[in-house]
Amino acid sequence: DEKDAAGLPLTARAVFIVGPDKKLKLSLLYPATTGRNFDEIIRVVDSLQLTAHKKVATPANWQQGGDCMVLPSVKGEECTKLFPKMRIEQVPSGKEYMRFTPQPE
Repeated sequence: DEKDAAGLPLTARAVFIVGPDKKLKLSLLYPATTGRNFDEIIRVVDSLQLTAHKKVATPANWQQGGDCMVLPSVKGEECTKLFPKMRIEQVPSGKEYMRFTPQPE
């Protein structure tokens, strides 16, 4: 239904973020009638830069300076050494995979 006065389809707006490894990291497609959310694009770039060099992931709604999740691949002693302020959120299964830490510098 997104057509101009002549009945031609409106152009969609796309955002692509390519990493230094030349791999596509993010692709967003916005309809022509919707503006892009630059705050979200900056948030994604911040997250990609952080997680490329630190052993963390950023949770939903993460913002710069917020808590991050420790990657499951980080085990035992390495975990406590890298993230001394880490906390574990309890889940019904009793598994300890919800590990949060202040954002590393």
